[in-house]
Amino acid sequence: MSDVPSIWPALTCTDPRAMITFLTTAFGLSERVVYGDGAVVHHAELTYTGPNGQTGGIMLGPAETDCGRAPGTSSIHVVVDDPDARFATARAAGATVVRALEDTDYGSRQFVVTDPEGNLWSFGTWYE
Repeated sequence: MSDVPSIWPALTCTDPRAMITFLTTAFGLSERVVYGDGAVVHHAELTYTGPNGQTGGIMLGPAETDCGRAPGTSSIHVVVDDPDARFATARAAGATVVRALEDTDYGSRQFVVTDPEGNLWSFGTWYE
């Protein structure tokens, strides 16, 4: 079985190169591929490995494409095993806190922040 995700949410960005730097630094995503030249990014794929080894991916590209919503209008949830550490890393990298760390009544520890483009990112432990 391949570790390449089969569903790829897509973000359009006003500054894809800066977004790649932010997402890898603040949220722990990894570059899979980046197509472009210098500061110009035509298409990028970033991946994430969750606490149980499951993988996820996100694509991003310039706002001028017709392959996604307007920059800053998406919402993404990421399952993590240590939301406290991820929260600290996200804040240190400049993420804007929308909802601070909290324990929910349904068993998740989570928080919500925005990236520099304004997209909402929630991070939390998985619950069942």
